[in-house]
Amino acid sequence: MYIGLDIGTSSVKAILLNEDQDLISSQTAELTVERPHPGWSEQDPESWWLACETVLDALKARAPAEFAAVKAIGLSGHMHGATLLDAAGKPLRPCILWNDGRSGAQCAELEAREPGFLTLGGNRVMPGFTAPKLQWVRENEPDVFAKTKMVVLPKDYVRFKLTGEYVGDMSDSAGTLWLDVAKRDWSVKLLAATGLTRDNMPRLVEGSEISGTVTGDLCSRWCFEAPPVVAGGGGDNAASACGVGAVEPGSAFVSLGTSGVLFVTNSAFSPNVESAVHAFCHAVPETWHQMGVILSATDSLNWLSKTLNTPASELTGALGKVDGPSPVSFLPYLGGERTPHNDVKIRAGFYGISHETDNTALTHAVLDGVAFALKDCLEALSVAGTQVDRVLAVGGGSRSDTWLEIIASILGVSVDVPIDGDFGASLGAARLAQAAALGETRGVFERPALKTSIDPNPTLTQSYAEAYSQWRNLYPAIKQAGF
Repeated sequence: MYIGLDIGTSSVKAILLNEDQDLISSQTAELTVERPHPGWSEQDPESWWLACETVLDALKARAPAEFAAVKAIGLSGHMHGATLLDAAGKPLRPCILWNDGRSGAQCAELEAREPGFLTLGGNRVMPGFTAPKLQWVRENEPDVFAKTKMVVLPKDYVRFKLTGEYVGDMSDSAGTLWLDVAKRDWSVKLLAATGLTRDNMPRLVEGSEISGTVTGDLCSRWCFEAPPVVAGGGGDNAASACGVGAVEPGSAFVSLGTSGVLFVTNSAFSPNVESAVHAFCHAVPETWHQMGVILSATDSLNWLSKTLNTPASELTGALGKVDGPSPVSFLPYLGGERTPHNDVKIRAGFYGISHETDNTALTHAVLDGVAFALKDCLEALSVAGTQVDRVLAVGGGSRSDTWLEIIASILGVSVDVPIDGDFGASLGAARLAQAAALGETRGVFERPALKTSIDPNPTLTQSYAEAYSQWRNLYPAIKQAGF
């Protein structure tokens, strides 16, 4: 038996799999995000652990015999979160999350002062990454910075609570900007640029390797027959790739979660900093990946749902199938954007609203706008020489066939939909756990069973091509106007 734990932004998900990777049970516990100032996004690290306790307790109650036989636990989590711990392993402040935009000034300064972030780190210095967050703390909270003994990522704080050890994996750690991504090791030079050393960093393992074992106290609490090992795991997107079998070079997936991701597996480190493409280590050895990332995918739909006081499922259900683009355009930049703009200050907006505009038109515009932003990601990957012909869809947004048909038609690629698309990262974490327990990756990361495949609709592809060209003019127009 194997457990996959996914520490997401809005919830912690846990699944229990048997040796054949059949789902025995799944549990979810909700999380909240605090926004104490405009552009800030924080979470209490202890809330992750409390949520993990909740879902593991629930798994044990639902399937006690299977739970007791667990051999390994795998971890995935939202990337880049700056979790600062003191000498006793206690959080010194709330975690600064991936979608926090406060460190824009620090990004510009670090990128100008240390070009190694672009070469060794392989990515533009963006507020979402961990390194500029620490520089912000160094400049604005010097007392906290002085007390910081260890910097870990969200899932690795959960690992510390499970095992008592500070360990990180390659895929998640690449998103800190302190990793020499090609060498898969911490860079002393990049750490020094933010006043840190190797002593402030966890030990590194591959995602499919053993990082430690569950402590005796927790084994007693959960009645495990033997102490489960804990796999290295991966950042949420790399773990999702493991969950949908995207571990071979050229395999790809699109994630419609809080953020949106177009992910392609590579055989080598392939950065493209000019277009703000993310180039990271994969969660499996000797493999890397590229990502185009947008910050507000289902977050855009959830914002509209809250604003209109109507459930998102009701909004998309009322829309039904579409026969062309919405007459209204939407820029999904609620908290800035990464690929391809790397612009923390840009904000979302509608264009083309008229007296006739209703909830359906606004919903349609949001789905279109997110799909157009993913098209931007595809264009950025194409500039880097990466071709995508087919993707798997994961995340909560993959439950909308209408949205997926829009995406398939705009991107010009076929979209495969796994049966359990909402469990991509937790499934990948469980698979990494199995690989760690078995000591090999062969046969572990198979493609999941598909619910359906959605091909581009030629009529939609043609009509959306013109709409995309017009939509792309909105960003530069807004920037030129100074908004």
